Amino acid sequence: MKQSKATAFDIALVALMVAVIEVFKFAMMGLPNIELTSFWLILFSKNFGKKVYFVVPVFVLLEGIIFGFNLWWISYLYVWPFLVFVTRILKKNDSAIIWASMSAVFGLCFGALCAIPYMFTGTDLQSGLTLAFNWWIAGIPWDIAHCAGNFVLMLLLYKPLSEVMTRLQKHGKI
Repeated sequence: MKQSKATAFDIALVALMVAVIEVFKFAMMGLPNIELTSFWLILFSKNFGKKVYFVVPVFVLLEGIIFGFNLWWISYLYVWPFLVFVTRILKKNDSAIIWASMSAVFGLCFGALCAIPYMFTGTDLQSGLTLAFNWWIAGIPWDIAHCAGNFVLMLLLYKPLSEVMTRLQKHGKI
């Protein structure tokens, strides 16, 4: 059985993808729940296949180093891999409206997904569930902004940036 090894190019490509995500994350930090992390992870998953499996843990670890390891960080351990997993299942689709819709649903569900660790912070199961539920409900307006932002950004950027990545791949640049 042949084992593939990561080349220096693969390592540099993973580092570049993480850098792109982080740069845009910092650039858009002042906007309430408007982000390109979802967009980039979807686009990278579609265009670079399994290499994105190395991007997510590096990104999540870097987020913890930059912003501190706290309860919110635990959700990043499964939320971003979940997005990549769903993207890899739907990877053959090339419709901007489908990807915008999927990204919007992810944005809308983000708060509910991130509330899961809060279930384990109560003194018992009922208080944990109540805490998680209240945390999620309080964040719904932010999830709606996240949903709308993801939809619009994906709809506007998917086709042009997919075409750029396709051209670069055809010419052997990436």
